[in-house]
Amino acid sequence: MDNAAFQKILATYEQDRFQNNHILEQRRQEVYQLIPEYREIEDSISAYSVGRIRQMLLTDSDEEASLQKADTSVHAQEIAKKRNQLQSLLKKHSLSPDYLDPIYTCPICRDTGYIDGREKCKCLKQKVAASLYAHSGLQELLETENFDHLSRAYYSGEDLVNFEKNYQHAMQFINNFSSDYRNLYFYGTVGTGKSFLSCCIAKELMDRGYQVIYYSAGQLFDKFTSYRFRQELIEDWEQTIFHCDLLIIDDLATESSSDYAKSKLFSLLNDRYVSRLSTIISSNVTLNELDEHYSERIFSRIISHYDLMKFTGPDIRIQKKRTANRK
Repeated sequence: MDNAAFQKILATYEQDRFQNNHILEQRRQEVYQLIPEYREIEDSISAYSVGRIRQMLLTDSDEEASLQKADTSVHAQEIAKKRNQLQSLLKKHSLSPDYLDPIYTCPICRDTGYIDGREKCKCLKQKVAASLYAHSGLQELLETENFDHLSRAYYSGEDLVNFEKNYQHAMQFINNFSSDYRNLYFYGTVGTGKSFLSCCIAKELMDRGYQVIYYSAGQLFDKFTSYRFRQELIEDWEQTIFHCDLLIIDDLATESSSDYAKSKLFSLLNDRYVSRLSTIISSNVTLNELDEHYSERIFSRIISHYDLMKFTGPDIRIQKKRTANRK
């Protein structure tokens, strides 16, 4: 996730703190009107504490040490007594004893996003994940296209052995994502699990806080073409697809594309390779057909710098439809 997007998420915590403080202040004014003596006791606690601090400042260090030792328990008892009086007043007027305690949307991090100022709170991780999902192009798709829905029942024989090999390769890609730079090229006939496994990888990495962007090849090439003469739009868009942690391009070589769009594709793949940012490409065409569809430099870039993973087997989509129709 880029810094600008992350700062927007952190800004939501400031909004939460402002809103919760506003609610607390409204409650405080409500209590002051309902229970005038509540404020008097609060003021007496503050005056008592300030007076004690002043007394300590006016004594020398030795006297201060002895005074502090003797007075600590008395002070604590007096403050506790007054606070109990405050809680009793709230109860008497049918209000919760914690009615005027600080309000937090997340009590764990106290609306800062961090625990002890260092460790990311669970709520911050969830906000980051939600933002990544919203901008990935995969949010709805990943509700069903994830490892929880993976089934080997659609494969058998050599197809099953091959899928298991691809699955293990994908898991290595996920687990070593931050330390072992890799690109993946999934190819094979329609419906053999290429897009599904891409989505599974995407979900796992987004849940770990990585920025993943998904486009079908058709969508990607349409963007290149429509933004060609709109510099104000293409700069922000290219900033995202050129620099996200993982870019997924689905159904490559099935789109109609211009020479301009193909040249932009090469720039995209080459720039991400130079920056060591991973890309996953899936395609229904053979490697020979890919060579015929694109220029030699695009084909060479993929063959040389991607792990080639072939998918085999029957069309799973058709099998699912047949199973559904039998029910």
